[in-house]
Amino acid sequence: MRTLQNRVKEDGIVIDEKILKVDSFLNHQIDAKLMYEVGQAIVDHFKEKKITKVLTIEASGIAPAIMASLHLDVPCLFAKKAKPSTMTNEFYHTDIHSFTKNTTSTVVISKQFLDEDDHVLIIDDFLANGEASLGLHRLVRSANATTTGVGIVIEKSFQPGREKLQSEGLDVLSLCQVASLAGNKVKLVDE
Repeated sequence: MRTLQNRVKEDGIVIDEKILKVDSFLNHQIDAKLMYEVGQAIVDHFKEKKITKVLTIEASGIAPAIMASLHLDVPCLFAKKAKPSTMTNEFYHTDIHSFTKNTTSTVVISKQFLDEDDHVLIIDDFLANGEASLGLHRLVRSANATTTGVGIVIEKSFQPGREKLQSEGLDVLSLCQVASLAGNKVKLVDE
């Protein structure tokens, strides 16, 4: 997706050759038109999979996930990073470690919104080590539902996330693959 790749190259800020900051359009301030196009690109890849739900983790994956769910006309569900007091019914839970924040969160989804009949498309803003997507996949499996695929906005291809997801048999689509952040410069896979 050329528009996204151009934004990553032009507006992405490399921090310490490990972290790519894209908060001007993806995960702090959101470019809604770009997210609409991102959602469509993800849906174009997975549209034949009979998806019933789109799943992400709060908060950065919500924008692309909502846009994908809009294009699919299915509900968007997001795993909460803490069990709210309003969640009084049963829930699925798993621990997920964040590479960027170096924290582990117990994420939860109400059993009311995910069951064995669901075919779930997982969407996230970044793929690095794969922990968020693997955690969401564990939640889907806890419900005896099916993960139909994983849609990623930006993949750091120099980290092992894709291999971990594919070793679980998951179909992975990344719209922008970053080959390197060396020298504090973004180098894309297709360059």
